[in-house]
Amino acid sequence: MNPWLLFLPTDIIGVMIANRWLAAAAGGLWGILVVTSLSAVNAVLTGLPVDALGALGELGTPVITAFALFPLLAIFNQFGWKAGAVAAAVILMSRLLTMKFTGIYPESIQIFVGMVMLVGTAIYNDVQNKKAGVAPPDMSGMHSLFDERTKRIMKHVPFLAVTGALIAAVSNAGFFAGSEVSIYSLADAYKIEDPVAQEAAIKQVALSELMRGLGFIPLIATTALATGVYGVVGMTFVFVVGYLSPNVSVAAVLGALTICVEVFLLRRIGRFLEQFPSIRNASDNIRDAMNTLMEFALLIGGVLAVMKMGGTTGLTIFAMLFFLNEVMGRPVLKIAAPAVAAIVTGVVLNIFYILGLFAI
Repeated sequence: MNPWLLFLPTDIIGVMIANRWLAAAAGGLWGILVVTSLSAVNAVLTGLPVDALGALGELGTPVITAFALFPLLAIFNQFGWKAGAVAAAVILMSRLLTMKFTGIYPESIQIFVGMVMLVGTAIYNDVQNKKAGVAPPDMSGMHSLFDERTKRIMKHVPFLAVTGALIAAVSNAGFFAGSEVSIYSLADAYKIEDPVAQEAAIKQVALSELMRGLGFIPLIATTALATGVYGVVGMTFVFVVGYLSPNVSVAAVLGALTICVEVFLLRRIGRFLEQFPSIRNASDNIRDAMNTLMEFALLIGGVLAVMKMGGTTGLTIFAMLFFLNEVMGRPVLKIAAPAVAAIVTGVVLNIFYILGLFAI
């Protein structure tokens, strides 16, 4: 299961319901609904004349590849085309070498190498500014605020520890994956019958997830310090712990410890990042880059999906719906519009098929 199918709605439920016990109960009901209804939804949608569900799988095809380029786009936006061109060459070479000599998911290496390039470029920029006599902004006034936000997070460590334990446990049980970096390769690994080969494949998946997690540390840490709110999966290392643990019980203990260690190290990571204002500024560029690349990837994925559903007729309907949303002032957010348009296209194609106006 993709975790965000569970976590995004529960985030909304938690924000909307003021009472924490009612929120917990509602979140639990959502979890039960998700698990119990997947088979029924799959049966209904795959039973349609035009297989919209199977085709919608194409929506995600370009997502992880495009998403893995967010550090590069952040470098372009923050440091210009020259720094971006150097980073692009390094990232592309890392991808090619990873594919040639390892079994690691190449996108995870792209994210890791891209973040190393972004952080390295930011540090180099700050060092050059310091040599040129450009003083960084004084952050001393923010120290008390960051300390206060850290204490707020640490106050709720027991809740976070329980969450980390549960996430690691269900990941170890074999039906929960951390991200698109690992979900497909993890599913393939569990199909391997040879225990030794399966263990090796899972270790490769864990390494990919670890590389992805390392790449996100600056973004997650700065966001947590600025808001006082910690993400439900922390820095995502609980997934790695879950994959590699020998059993569910060990995974639960290590998952809880992992979240606790992350929170205790949060302020130290923040103090390091404070020394380099360009790294802090990169957080905004990272968010913008993620949003831009997701819009780009989902648009391509939407085109692939509707072409698989209904060829050029599907593309025609999809384009009509997409640009209708544009001229109406985007009542559906641009990042969600391709997915919504692809789903509606599938419904329309099935109606046309039933009416005899469209043939598969």
